[in-house]
Amino acid sequence: MQAVQDDVHATVHIEAAESDEGGKYLTFVLDGEEYGVPILKIREIIGIMDITKVPQTADFVRGVVNLRGRVIPVIDLRSKFNLPPADYDDQTCIIVVDIGTTMGIIVDTVQEVHDIKPDRIEPPPQMGAVVDADLITGMGRVNDSVKILLDVDKVLTRDELVLAMEAAAA
Repeated sequence: MQAVQDDVHATVHIEAAESDEGGKYLTFVLDGEEYGVPILKIREIIGIMDITKVPQTADFVRGVVNLRGRVIPVIDLRSKFNLPPADYDDQTCIIVVDIGTTMGIIVDTVQEVHDIKPDRIEPPPQMGAVVDADLITGMGRVNDSVKILLDVDKVLTRDELVLAMEAAAA
């Protein structure tokens, strides 16, 4: 994953064979906090690219991209999680995920893949957070840090997913 940090404009393919039933998480940063998604949900990581804005879509739906001839919707997780906006830079990435459909999620920067054992994952705290607790599958302890583990399938509600897919079809 160091190659991602060194050159985010290169496409990095992540093989499902690298994972072993959900213990591996790709970690990334949003507004200084570290998050993780199961590696099995990741198709690839690409650098930020031209995004075609689609009118009358939710603010967090940035638009669509042409990914090797396939049009996919792209959402900005900062916007979705009501975090302050930030300019895209050479570390900004689009993580292409498979949630029954293919879509891209924009993150500040990709970190690395961690193998987080089940005994190192705690339930999410019940203390009100910027991110809806239903989106969090747990808090992964890695060395001296904590990663917020997301259920990427729940990042978009069913209605939001329909809107994002309609944007891609437009």
